[in-house]
Amino acid sequence: MTDATLRADLNGLARALRHLHKQLIDLETVYFGQVGSPLEHLQLITNHPHFAWLQKMSGLMAEIDERTDDKEPIDETTAASLRAAVESLIGPRAPIDADFRQRYNTLLHDGADVVMAHAGVRQALQKLPALPIEPELPDTPAA
Repeated sequence: MTDATLRADLNGLARALRHLHKQLIDLETVYFGQVGSPLEHLQLITNHPHFAWLQKMSGLMAEIDERTDDKEPIDETTAASLRAAVESLIGPRAPIDADFRQRYNTLLHDGADVVMAHAGVRQALQKLPALPIEPELPDTPAA
């Protein structure tokens, strides 16, 4: 894959993630309750513990944006690593943050808009090269 193709596919992934992020925020806001003005809503999203778990996704979106804005060519390994990071956050890879995954899966079951946005992210991920998925090993007691 060329740099231009990988860059375009990563930009598509970033757009899909932003849409998913918005759907998650919208549903979490419903659960949170009345928020007031748009500025108060933004302050809640960025500072309130109820929304803090979403910062992992925000950071990952920023990382993808920074990488695609960088003039350095993007290779397949870099694109595959970014894909793996997203998959470790929302699945199917082993979770890098169990709390995020639990909250994410709850909202995934609660909102049709979240499901549709999740499908959009999955479609965008399929365009990128993939690293092998390592199977989750069951916890084994220490000998």
